[in-house]
Amino acid sequence: MSKIPDEISGTWRQYVAALTINTATIATGISAGWTSPMIPRLQAPNTPVGDEPMTLDQISWLTSVTCIAPLFVLPLCNFLSERFGRKTLGCLMAIPMGLCWLLTLLATNFTFLLIARILEGMGNGMIVFLVPIYVTEISSDDVRGKLGSFLGVAANFGLLLGFILGAAMSYQMFAICGMIVPVVYLAGFFFMPETPIYLLRKGRKEEATRSLMWLRNNDQMTVDNELRRLEKILEAEKIVSRKAVGFRDLFRDRGTIWGFIIALALLPGQQTSGITVIFTYTATIFQLAGSSMAPNSAAIVLAIMQVFGSILSTVTIERAGRRFLLLFSCAGMAVCHTLLGSFFLLQFLNYDLSLITWLPIVILSCYTIIYCLGLGPVSFVVANEVVSSDVSSLVNSVAMSLVWIICFIVVKGFPFARDAIESHGCAFILAICCTCTFLFTYFVIPETKGRPIDSILKELNTPLKQSEKIDYEFSTKV
Repeated sequence: MSKIPDEISGTWRQYVAALTINTATIATGISAGWTSPMIPRLQAPNTPVGDEPMTLDQISWLTSVTCIAPLFVLPLCNFLSERFGRKTLGCLMAIPMGLCWLLTLLATNFTFLLIARILEGMGNGMIVFLVPIYVTEISSDDVRGKLGSFLGVAANFGLLLGFILGAAMSYQMFAICGMIVPVVYLAGFFFMPETPIYLLRKGRKEEATRSLMWLRNNDQMTVDNELRRLEKILEAEKIVSRKAVGFRDLFRDRGTIWGFIIALALLPGQQTSGITVIFTYTATIFQLAGSSMAPNSAAIVLAIMQVFGSILSTVTIERAGRRFLLLFSCAGMAVCHTLLGSFFLLQFLNYDLSLITWLPIVILSCYTIIYCLGLGPVSFVVANEVVSSDVSSLVNSVAMSLVWIICFIVVKGFPFARDAIESHGCAFILAICCTCTFLFTYFVIPETKGRPIDSILKELNTPLKQSEKIDYEFSTKV
């Protein structure tokens, strides 16, 4: 019998907690994957919803409303997570997720479906807001990056599952299967602990100790050391008074400002890299390229590449480091967009490209793997490692609001941009955006792999010329 690695045997409960909350992320992926196979059916004469096929305008709202719906719930997420706790918000996430599928199943017209998609967007906003915070706050320093990368794996696995279910099942059966996932998630997450740092901030030390004992596998010495470290952090931040955190606190010191800026650059950088627009308009892109591959098949191929890239990120994130993965990812995506733009430019100039119509699927497959290896999952990890726990909810709320606004603009505006500057112009703009994120990462973002969050914050609070002199004591600890 093979021996379980020491790393996993000592942290297996953290793995369980991270996997359990990411069941909700799988539900998000399935909901996102619903549109690709179902939109052609909704536009068909024998549509499963209503008596008439849906118009292009109605379809565009079904695809884009999920990007603006999170804006309505994000301020509430920040309030609920700080007032009632991460676990309470985690349980509440199941409500819009379940109602979304129930309305989808019972829908008789466009309005029902639009409300269902709004609920889906609200659920997505809650999930993307909470999961990175919860995972960061329950994780040990040595596995924080790996557990944080589960978000990308779960979302992409859900997306692939959505594509497959859509290709294999009827409209009604798809909705029923989608409804099962939130129920399974809630049944599991109900038994997971609240995060220790949240409990300490609320003065509930006994509960924080019990939470840590469960998460650290009942290792009393590790728990005592962790409690002392967390209490020192809270004392240094002067948040034991339980004061409400306001927007001004995002600018209280140099480190918090830089952490806020990093989150505002990395998370919206995911959308400006083009990932959402590529998956929303996969069929359109392949039609423009003259590809002979069926739209559903192309979507499934790209989803498989996403899952592969996410798994690769989970394996490498604690070895390669955050900065390297971000830099490699941004550079690789810029190259992919440049190649795709060049293909469309040559096509626009009437060159005969019939022998290489396979090239776009190769380029987009590489792009998808590279995105999921770095910028996709690592952004969420780093954005929660560079801010202190008391402002993490607010930072995530503001950053994710900007993410969803950009997502809506990109998805809704892509057809108009394509008409104005052609497909190659859109691709070249995305390449420039990826290059900007690369430069920001290179000059601003510190390496956070395996480091205590207080060490990262100390570096961000240190003037640039002195930051190289910081002695990271964690590197000599057992």
